[in-house]
Amino acid sequence: MSRKNETTILILSFLITTALIGVGFWWLVNKDSMKFPPVVDNSRKDTSAAIDGDTKFTSVKSVPKGRFNYGGSTTWAPIRKDVDFIIQQELPQFKIIYTDPITGSPGSSTGIRMLLKSQIAFSQSSRPLRDEEYQKAKLRGFSLEEIPVAIDGIAIAVNPRLNIPGLTLTQIKDIYTGKISNWKELGGPDIKIKPYSRRLSEGGTVEFFFENILNKENFNDNVEFISTTTQAIRVVNKNIGGIYYGSAPEIVGQCGIKTLPVGKKSNDLIPPYQKPLVLPSQCPQQRNQINIDAFSNGRYPITRKLFVIIKKNGRAEEKAGKAYANLLLSTQGQKLIAETGFVKIR
Repeated sequence: MSRKNETTILILSFLITTALIGVGFWWLVNKDSMKFPPVVDNSRKDTSAAIDGDTKFTSVKSVPKGRFNYGGSTTWAPIRKDVDFIIQQELPQFKIIYTDPITGSPGSSTGIRMLLKSQIAFSQSSRPLRDEEYQKAKLRGFSLEEIPVAIDGIAIAVNPRLNIPGLTLTQIKDIYTGKISNWKELGGPDIKIKPYSRRLSEGGTVEFFFENILNKENFNDNVEFISTTTQAIRVVNKNIGGIYYGSAPEIVGQCGIKTLPVGKKSNDLIPPYQKPLVLPSQCPQQRNQINIDAFSNGRYPITRKLFVIIKKNGRAEEKAGKAYANLLLSTQGQKLIAETGFVKIR
């Protein structure tokens, strides 16, 4: 091979090598920009903002400004005390004021009557609306709506010294209708049963009990009517034969009485409290807590819903009622409701 050809080959080899080195260097510098862009799943939107928005009372929309009176069920007392109080603190422009009836005792029925008479803006109820209440509203030129916001249970209270494992629904009915009058008939001591109740006209709890446990059979003449649950607890505490029923959050944690397991059958009695049972001697340092699981899954046989009753008239009352229900159904509202002893509905 001639020297000229050798020189040509050397030059070409140098140029090729230089080109290859240059390409390699360029690739190293720009390799990140050559990557394929990440795949974005547009079908899944970020919902964290919506969840955060539902958390606080202050994020609930369409809360009107002004002063609004409301009334109704005594069962709602813990919610009024602990939840409504916080609503007022965080939303002072939405001023809600609990209002007792002018005549008679407070209760679900009383609150609905007050709503029908335009004495309050919305009502709290421990029972659903009745057909006649819908009809009365229609005659007055508006309609009513019930919005469930929590789950409650009815607890059966007896004297702490009474030794009895529990009661079936039939046995409870037989006690209050007079078919059973002595605790020995139920495996207990030879002591006369003294049943207590609030009056049927006074509250949704009594109406629920009358319709769902007594199947609308009348209370026996031996039933003594007591005005309030607080008074009834004191009476049962002094009378070993006494028995009373009431909203679980008002009953289960009390030191002066004992709540009984209840069931549809005697071999399936479900306590309204979380086991183990806290004895009166351990109370008030410890208190019995609501059996949330049994209330939520329906194993406890006497549960019901709590409702906000709204007056649908297109005016400020309707806006206030809807706003109040939405506040209770918010994440913050449901959490606070659970802390009062009721069970969240969502």
